[in-house]
This record gives sequence, C-alpha cells and structure tokens, in this order.
Amino acid sequence: MSLLRPTLAATRMLLVLTVLFGIAYPALMTGIGRLVPGRADGSIITVDGTPVGSSLLGQAVEDPALFHGRPSASGASGETSGGTNLGPSSAELAAQVAERESLLRAANPAASGPVPADALTASASGLDPHISPEYATWQLPRIAAATGLSRADLEALIADHTARPALGLIGNRRVNVTELNADLAAALAARADR
Repeated sequence: MSLLRPTLAATRMLLVLTVLFGIAYPALMTGIGRLVPGRADGSIITVDGTPVGSSLLGQAVEDPALFHGRPSASGASGETSGGTNLGPSSAELAAQVAERESLLRAANPAASGPVPADALTASASGLDPHISPEYATWQLPRIAAATGLSRADLEALIADHTARPALGLIGNRRVNVTELNADLAAALAARADR
C-alpha cells in the first residue's frame, strides 16, 4: 500500500509533463514559427522559385563574377562546421593567412589597398554568411570586370545589403554575401534578358 501513492504521483507527473512538453510546448513553438514562416523554415533564398541557399549560411564561391565570403576551416560544410582553434601566435595560422592573401591578390589583381582582415581569417563556425562592407568593396574591380556592371551599380547592391549594428551598438556593419550574390545573379539574368 505504501508504494501505490508514490507510483500514482509519478504516473500523474509523467502524464502532465508528457502533455506539457511533448504536445503543448511543440505546438506553441510551431504556432510561433508560423508567425515568421521564412525564418522558421530556414530563411531560404529563392531565385525564380528555386531555392539557392539560406541567408543564415555562407557558401563556398569560386565564380569570379560573384562576391566571395570568408574563408572556412570546414569547407563551408554544415557537417563539419567549426574553426581551427589556432591562436594568434600560431605559425600555422600565419602561414594560412599569408597563403590566403597571396590567392586573393592573384584573384583580384585590380584591387587596391590592404586585404581586409575578414578575407584572411576563417569564421569561427565556418558557415558565416557575412563579410565586412570593406571586403565587399575590395572585390569590386574583379566583379565589375567579370560582369560588366558599373562600380556604381555594384556599390548600390552592397549598400542595399549592408546591415547596421543592432540598436546601433551591437556588432559591426556587415553584408550578407549569400543574399548579395542572389540579387547580383538576378540583376545579371535581368540584364541578359534585355
């Protein structure tokens, strides 16, 4: 008789928690997600109805007509995302930065000034879709030559995709490369249709 009372209490608690966290909470989160469907579904970017990426994830881009994102220690793969954990005094990190600078200068021979830091250093997650406006601007000569678009048109695209710091204080100005490239590809397609 002494085990019946705790067993009933435990069974009631199991049922209450199952309903609360197994049904009510998931239903509430699904309902909230429906209020912002684009974000709840992964912030998918579509071009002509075809999904081309997510605004939350960077992509490895080799096309000289598109903006390149930050380097990724994981090859921009969600399966192996992560950084290298190399410290600022690491000889391996210094070698990686020097190699990246050499490759960037070769791919962007008309670019002037120093290579922006975010072009040389990998993001912590390896999936960061953002670059600095300075890095986007540094790539303009290559993209203008590859696309035939004017520098002013490309600068306007960058400005349209430059996000300000949250509340004017938190974070830095940043450009979402995935969104920028989707709009650049759309602009190139529209120009080709003329």
